[in-house]
Amino acid sequence: MPSHERHADVLLIGGGVAAARCARTLRRKGFVGSILLVGEESRPPYNRPPLSKELLRGVVDPALIAAEPEGWYERHAVELWTDGTVSELRASERLARTGDGRSISFERCLIATGAEPRVPDIPGAQHAQTLRTAQDAAAIRGAALAAGADARLVVMGGGFIGVEVAASLAAMGSAVTVLERSGQLWAGALGETLSNWAAGHLLRLGVELRFGATATSLDADSVWMGDVHLAAALVVAGIGVRPRESLAAAAGLEIADGILVDEARSAAPGIYAAGDVARGPHPLADGDRIRVEHWHSAREGGQAAALAMLGLDPGPPPAPWVYTEFAGQLVDVVGWAPDRDAERVLGDLASDRFAVAYLRGDRVAQLAVVNGWLPVERARALVESRSPASQLQRLVGAN
Repeated sequence: MPSHERHADVLLIGGGVAAARCARTLRRKGFVGSILLVGEESRPPYNRPPLSKELLRGVVDPALIAAEPEGWYERHAVELWTDGTVSELRASERLARTGDGRSISFERCLIATGAEPRVPDIPGAQHAQTLRTAQDAAAIRGAALAAGADARLVVMGGGFIGVEVAASLAAMGSAVTVLERSGQLWAGALGETLSNWAAGHLLRLGVELRFGATATSLDADSVWMGDVHLAAALVVAGIGVRPRESLAAAAGLEIADGILVDEARSAAPGIYAAGDVARGPHPLADGDRIRVEHWHSAREGGQAAALAMLGLDPGPPPAPWVYTEFAGQLVDVVGWAPDRDAERVLGDLASDRFAVAYLRGDRVAQLAVVNGWLPVERARALVESRSPASQLQRLVGAN
């Protein structure tokens, strides 16, 4: 049992891949000081992408989603406090307090508290299940199996999580309806072409898609959309997440939809942030700070924070990379284009191997690559070099 007063050369707050990658990078670079990782869940850090896919479908051993192999933390002298919360952070004093009254002094600290699912702001919201943890995935799977194939399951939201969950539940044999308030999947963020293509695959799985549909209330066995009633043995809400920034805000750190960090992932002297909770500058954002909610960003941010802690230059962040897998299809989205001037389809949609380029002016700002039509690292290099649209024809010729 840990004593009530501890010191750690590096304190990692958060039990996700950002903290795990920070610890790994520190050790790889020869850091021999003490490292303490405090995570809220009962298990060591694990990868979350399988939660809505392989773990939900029951086709992967839960032990295999661990961020590091069994025994890694002990072998590398990384102390783990699971089932723990940091309730207070005094940045200037380099002091943290846990929910059960323990104090931790530190030299450097990484805040990697991640994000939490948004809960529908409607009557009966307590009847909706959200997905963020392995325990959530197990609960959704259990409820779906208990409901049986004849029961209707409803997924609120047609974004990344909603589409993945719907496809996984349908693959398990469930009857699934997706309610998406916009007119396209991913709320139009990936455009009409990709939305229509993905919708076709979901429909072939038997998923019912209702666009322009907003749930107004829930009860124990149904969803209401105004006066329209839809029976639902299970409701899963996949309507986005919000950064878990309250600890940092109470510590006096600068907050704006995430913890604001600089190029070195620093939020204050000795305090760093990475993963879903961090918002930092990016060369592709034209001076803005961005927050990327995905596994790659968490890993790369944790690594960059470790390098900065050691006084090493982490270099500029790579182009954001988000991927989604559903209905046997893989889509890698590389770059940053919250708005765009044009889209261009590369390759043949009918083959299920193609790409969509999103242009800002004459520059390729983002690429959505379907089923490996283009290697991801090549797509990243193309976006990071701010390549002109004229280079896209070379890609078509090469594929």
